Parts: sequence; C-alpha cells; structure tokens
Amino acid sequence: MQFNYISWKYQDKQGQLIDERCVITKMEDLAKKEKKRMEIERLRKQSEEARLEHEERQKDEQKRAEETKAKKSRKMLVIASVIILILAIGGYAFINSKKPGRYDEFAKCLSEKGAVMYGADGCMYSQAQRTMFGKSFKFVNYKDYTKGPNIKITPTWVINNNIYERVQSFERLSALTECKFN
Repeated sequence: MQFNYISWKYQDKQGQLIDERCVITKMEDLAKKEKKRMEIERLRKQSEEARLEHEERQKDEQKRAEETKAKKSRKMLVIASVIILILAIGGYAFINSKKPGRYDEFAKCLSEKGAVMYGADGCMYSQAQRTMFGKSFKFVNYKDYTKGPNIKITPTWVINNNIYERVQSFERLSALTECKFN
C-alpha cells in the first residue's frame, strides 16, 4: 500500500517553526487534514492580528496617558507660579504699606507750622503736588479749595496767613516754614 503525506509548517506562540506531517490513506482524509491545516492557519493569523491590535491600543493608551500627565503637570506649574506671584506681590505690598513714607517728618512739620494745602480732587496740579509727597501726604493738612479763604487757583498753600498759588517745590515749602526735608 502506498502512503501519501501531507505536511505544513507554522509558528507556535513562542515563535518556533513547527513542521507537521500526517500520513493520508484516503483522499477524503487529505481534504479533512487540509481543511484543519487551513483553519489552524486562519486562527493563527487572526490571533496574530488581534495581538498586534492589542499592542497598538496599549501604546496609544500609554501615549494619551503620558500626554494627559504632561498637560496636568504644565497646568499645575502655571497655577503654582501664579499663586507664588500673587503671594510675592501681596507680601511686597504689605511690607511697603507698613514702611513710613519718605517725607513723613517733612509733612508733619508743615502741618505743625500751620501750613494748609487747598486743592481740588479733579485738578491735575493738585494731584501732582500730592504725588510729590507720596505716602507722606496723609500728614499734610489738606482741605478742599471751596473751604478756603478766597482760593482761585489750585493747589494753593496758606502759610503764616500768606497765600502761595500753584505747585510748590519742597525747597520753597522748606524755606517758607523752616521745615527740613531729606
């Protein structure tokens, strides 16, 4: 009796090449063996495709997770920077608000000597005179021009019953009142 052989090769899960042979005694057995081999080959291909798709999905998910983590890190860095900046500005403002003004002593002396500044809140010249004193202006005896004696121009200083119109320099105010400024 003559034997017919059918053989096929495929890779197993570990990637090793497997060579299988079967002895075929009848032609119908040949068809069954060929169908089985083709089915195994089809399943192997499907399995390989599914594995590759799964690996690709895992890579995509990992990439998205890393991108999300990077975005969160950048967002947290920006938020932390803004908070630090706000705290720094607030701290600086608080510390500076507690420091005495540069001309505190000069402004106090002007008030003690009876100097009064009459001005208007909307007047840019009155505003310029205020700005010269900075934080120390709170010690200047300031009154609205409508409450002064015959005030026509703002700012106007009244020192020892004498009227001095327009913005006055610190040197002039010092000479008129004998107050020293730094």
